[in-house]
Amino acid sequence: MPGPDSPAISVRGLTRRLRSGDREITVLDDVTFEIPHGRSVAILGPSGSGKSTLLALLAGLDRPTRGEIHVDGQAVHALDEDALARWRRTGLGFVFQSFQLLDTFTARENVMFPLELLDTTPAEARRRADELLSVVGLSDRGHHYPAQLSGGEQQRVAVARAFAARPAILLADEPTGNLDGPTGARVLEALDRLQADSGCTIVMVTHDPAIGARADLRIHLRDGRIERIESATT
Repeated sequence: MPGPDSPAISVRGLTRRLRSGDREITVLDDVTFEIPHGRSVAILGPSGSGKSTLLALLAGLDRPTRGEIHVDGQAVHALDEDALARWRRTGLGFVFQSFQLLDTFTARENVMFPLELLDTTPAEARRRADELLSVVGLSDRGHHYPAQLSGGEQQRVAVARAFAARPAILLADEPTGNLDGPTGARVLEALDRLQADSGCTIVMVTHDPAIGARADLRIHLRDGRIERIESATT
């Protein structure tokens, strides 16, 4: 278990190379940083800078070519697939750009789903789902299916679902990328409220400097390397 002064996320010498035909492409090159507990972090950079690859590595959805990744005390780079799956169910939340809700489940059932995988009682899962839907402003939409919801509403359901199991770490990949400005702002407000309630650490990939400016810490990538790291006071 991590100690009280250990970082929420520690990345050391992280490198990811891919083969394309007879060429080897370096997507990330010797990336090193630490993120304290309870912070909001934005990963910024131009297209192709390695942002989404970095997030996938932090989630254990991809494997590094070299380097170490410790997330909330877990050596993610060293876990086998079964251990990764268990850790993602209990310690990690993920918000995707494309919502990825289950079409045949209502909003409430989508939020309940991660809890059902953890053998939470139906009554407790419903209570937690209703609580989260209320926090994100959708208490009156719990019985609606994704097709009956707007894009912004679907993403707020996805945010509620990501917090259902009370993860210590939440990762978000362009969570407002498919939304207009006002709608995206409501999604960010929902993230802010839930983070304030839970104290979790949020790492968000975004191409939008205005969204990045809201974060406690900003990690700028370019050509697979860290260009600079800024704090909210920088």
